[in-house]
Amino acid sequence: MGGRHGGRPTLDQVAARAGVGRGTVSRVINGSPRVSEQARTAVSRAVSELGYVPDRAARALAGSRTDAVALVIPEAEARLFAEPYFLDLIRGVSAELAEADKQLLLTLVRSEQERQRFEQYLAAQRVDGVLLASVHGDDPLPDRIRELGLPVVMNGRRTEAEPVPYVDSDNVAAGRTAVAHLVGRGRSRIATIAGPLDMYVARARLGGYRAGLAEAGLPPEEALEAIGDFTEEGGRRAMRLLLDRRPDLDAVFVASDVMAAGARGALREAGRRVPQDVALVGVDDSPAARLMDPPLTSVRQPIGEMGRTMARMLLRHGAATAPVEPLRQVLPTELIVRRSCG
Repeated sequence: MGGRHGGRPTLDQVAARAGVGRGTVSRVINGSPRVSEQARTAVSRAVSELGYVPDRAARALAGSRTDAVALVIPEAEARLFAEPYFLDLIRGVSAELAEADKQLLLTLVRSEQERQRFEQYLAAQRVDGVLLASVHGDDPLPDRIRELGLPVVMNGRRTEAEPVPYVDSDNVAAGRTAVAHLVGRGRSRIATIAGPLDMYVARARLGGYRAGLAEAGLPPEEALEAIGDFTEEGGRRAMRLLLDRRPDLDAVFVASDVMAAGARGALREAGRRVPQDVALVGVDDSPAARLMDPPLTSVRQPIGEMGRTMARMLLRHGAATAPVEPLRQVLPTELIVRRSCG
């Protein structure tokens, strides 16, 4: 029984023939030292019998490297180009990889089909490692990449107990700092527009908002919390909902500057002045924050530095010849005060 009956043999067929996991197959093909001699022999025999020759496999078996790193953004193009966050992240990653003489491969994964295609691309050993941005809580891709034996570093994390290496900013502190600033400006009916709660970053900022209220002795209120989707239109919709529920609110902590721009539009439509009637704080300190009318107080993340740190971490992780302990790094945030809080 050869591998010819179903077209080109797959990594799974090689793994089944060799009696090992697909991650072991990938490590053998990638020339990893983290494989037993017995497994290496079994995989090499299966590769030979099935005629499995992925692109670059022969060079990879000889210990060659591709000198390319993939940066994966699981978002639509519209969000990629609307969010200054991603552009700053790409700039940071690109600068660090250029210094290491590595090529950057930018990949958008927008559907299950595209995710599967990207996994096949990785199985063919076309890159030395993967950087992942904007990961949602149920995303299987980080674990699949590790199973393939490739180093991976995430921007942000899926849960508090994330096993995959990541670089994040202190998102809980972002919410707490914003609320403390608003309380200091005399605001007491402080609402929030959170991001999608299947993302850890959104849950962390919402947790920071709630912690800030508790520290100020203000009770949490469900009516003062609305969920957005990190888009301008999502911010606009959430702001309208908050105004319907609590027309007397006097401040809003918005989990991104892009959503804050939408909230600003909804406040203007409702005849509310910023900051006289409602104070606003965003997150990201993007160009949108500086250009808003009035300019937006925002929590700055070191986005470019996060990109550089991710790339450095990946290169160190990939260069190791033995298993590396999961790496985690959380960078500080900083409140940039402008006129939107009065």
